[in-house]
Amino acid sequence: MIMKTFTKTILTCCLAACSALHVQAADLPIKITKRYLNLPVSQAQQRSNMKFTVGGKKEREFKIRLASGEPEYWVFCDVSNLKGKTVTISYEGDNAGLSKIYQDDKIAGQDSIYHEKNRPQFHFTTRRGWINDPNGLIFYEGEYHLFYQHNPYEKEWENMSWGHAVSKDMIHWQELPVALSPDDLGTMFSGSTVIDYNNTAGFNKGKTPAMIATYTVDGHGKQVQCMAYSLDKGRTWTKYKGNPLIDSKEKWNSQDTRDPRVFWYAPGKHWVLVLNERDGHSIYNSANLKDWVYQSHTTGFWECPDLFELPVDGDKGKTKWVMYGASNTYMIGSFDGKKFTPESGKHYFSTGTIYAAQTFTNIPESDGRRIQIGWGRLSHPGMPFNGIMLLPTELTLKTTKNGVRLFSMPIRETEQLFEKTGQWTNLKEGAANDLLKAYNNHDRLRIKATIKLSHATSAGLNLLGQHIIDYDMNYNTLNGVFYSPEDMTSMELSADIYIDRTSIEVFIDNGAYSYSMQRKPDAKNTEGFHFWSNNIDVKNLEVYTVKSIWDQAKN
Repeated sequence: MIMKTFTKTILTCCLAACSALHVQAADLPIKITKRYLNLPVSQAQQRSNMKFTVGGKKEREFKIRLASGEPEYWVFCDVSNLKGKTVTISYEGDNAGLSKIYQDDKIAGQDSIYHEKNRPQFHFTTRRGWINDPNGLIFYEGEYHLFYQHNPYEKEWENMSWGHAVSKDMIHWQELPVALSPDDLGTMFSGSTVIDYNNTAGFNKGKTPAMIATYTVDGHGKQVQCMAYSLDKGRTWTKYKGNPLIDSKEKWNSQDTRDPRVFWYAPGKHWVLVLNERDGHSIYNSANLKDWVYQSHTTGFWECPDLFELPVDGDKGKTKWVMYGASNTYMIGSFDGKKFTPESGKHYFSTGTIYAAQTFTNIPESDGRRIQIGWGRLSHPGMPFNGIMLLPTELTLKTTKNGVRLFSMPIRETEQLFEKTGQWTNLKEGAANDLLKAYNNHDRLRIKATIKLSHATSAGLNLLGQHIIDYDMNYNTLNGVFYSPEDMTSMELSADIYIDRTSIEVFIDNGAYSYSMQRKPDAKNTEGFHFWSNNIDVKNLEVYTVKSIWDQAKN
């Protein structure tokens, strides 16, 4: 009896072990007849590798928290290019969730996309997943392209790919399929795009110039620079067979060699690549976008370089170059095509949630603006997506009491979103608070205000207990950051405030300084909007309602 029990126990254990192995190793074949595969996700699940194979060859591989029980949310794969083929899906984790995967011509939850409770209404967010650094910002044939760091399979950082969206006005965006996905070299980190009008790289086709992306690949213990090209306005991409272009880990004794920023330097008739390497930004030159020669290095920056020339006070005969990094600190100086020479800095013009901002290339000369988009490092409670792109802003150089400085204001295209509902002048703070009560429950607003302090050492504007403005004229701090107005004895401060469902952006004194923050209302606070101080006058107050950019969005 004991032997039978022991044998039965061993058999049961073996069956359980075989069953467990089966759970880990099962495959799911699906013949693709629809546009999307919908995948269930649970943040409580551990990440494991999922692989798609077609005809025995790997089509893609990524990490995902595949929900074995009730999904927290759904993500999707656009598989329209695989219609008619059989995809075999394998998963190294608990495969109970494989049976929940299904194909459809609609994304799971598509009918509610852009209308979710905490979906920003006038900032770009992705339909599903994580976003961070904007990449490859470029204008081409009537379209603004926004590429960005993207995890399509989860609302946390992983599987770095290049997401893609296009717009006619930088305000209303249409999200397109992922542009660049991980490959055998590694995952797709940040980079930039250019249009190769002169066919220097040799990828053009007839009269169609190639859109060329230069980007970092992270894998195998290092970060290398690679390229890909598109001949259909960025819809599909071919990775260069000669990748990688630059492998500088050994030179710098560092894995931190990333985020190439490429542009054409007309005076020297060559391409320039600015690359963050270890402790700053390096300059490389090339005639063909493939073979790069190191030229110089500027220390003091970290990640996501940008380098561009701007007129001072609008005078095209008087220009300066601006170099900055991911934290939005910058230097002003000169550039000869090979070396940037700093003249002043480091300065800052924007703080808060903003990070890794980049500017558009290929803006027509008739326009002439330098337009920037930054990543807002903030989340959206309860939503199946994370991160936000802050409002596009125009960058200008202006002469100030401290020298030439960078200013930033939302682009003129944003004006189409706003409708003025009221304007008042010369108010006491109590009267201003009474007027703002009508807007306490609005989920999005624009408010312009000019306040004049009396003998107050600190004054500002709250929303449900959160400081939107907290100006201490004694210590010259604005929400804790040093700020000195142009008129050193001024008692006035002007603010242009953009409030969305999960974010707040504030532009001070016509763009001399700006900051952004997560919108965090105090659930117990009932005061709504509230000017506060020892004694201030609200010299001007304007309130605007804001239209949604998603009213005509295409999924």
